[in-house]
Amino acid sequence: MNNSPSAVSARGVVKRYGPVLALDDFSLDIQRGEVVCLLGPNGSGKTTFIRLLAGFMSPSAGTLQVAGFDVQREPMQARQCIGYAPESAPMYRHMRVGEFLAFMARLRQVPARQVQEAVARVAEQLALTHKLDAPMPTLSRGYRQRVCIAQALVHEPKLLILDEPSNGLDPRQIIEMRQLIRSLARHYTVLMSSHILSEVARTADRVVALLGGQIRGQRDVNPSDTDLEDWFLSLA
Repeated sequence: MNNSPSAVSARGVVKRYGPVLALDDFSLDIQRGEVVCLLGPNGSGKTTFIRLLAGFMSPSAGTLQVAGFDVQREPMQARQCIGYAPESAPMYRHMRVGEFLAFMARLRQVPARQVQEAVARVAEQLALTHKLDAPMPTLSRGYRQRVCIAQALVHEPKLLILDEPSNGLDPRQIIEMRQLIRSLARHYTVLMSSHILSEVARTADRVVALLGGQIRGQRDVNPSDTDLEDWFLSLA
């Protein structure tokens, strides 16, 4: 195990799909407690990097570490440190919310005696306590997204990965999701992806711009930034 303090460390990561180069010499460090956003248009490499980090695919070259664990050589230890909420998470329509979260807790090897405590904890964090008995098909898009994030947190990971968390939400739900992410940032390192500039400025501590599978620039951000759009366009 590496003694690096980084929550995420990527070095020279390359991913090829046949002749297509999806990621090219991708190197990035994310410190514990940061909220980092991968910003870029569709096809820029954001989701590819996230899937590599989560261990769903193998890089063509380079190394990836999560909390000091090598994703390739120590996959189980690395995955135990990750909570992943994909853009379109599968939901089991025959289950109620509480049943689904308990199932995911057991799947993530939460000890049986701690499952209900874990479900209660994430339900409180995600404002889902009043929805635990609700059938999954009755949930709005906003609540489905909350359940998706809750299932990623039942095992108390060190790193929370959110792939396009605001996608498909209405304006009120987007504001609520923004507030939710900032509240979760008090407890977890957060890596998120987005193609919405306004959301990045209001949510992230640092933005990493991707274009054509390469990091074109990165900078710290805050809600008062007014030149983020100009900065991003200057990188193209």
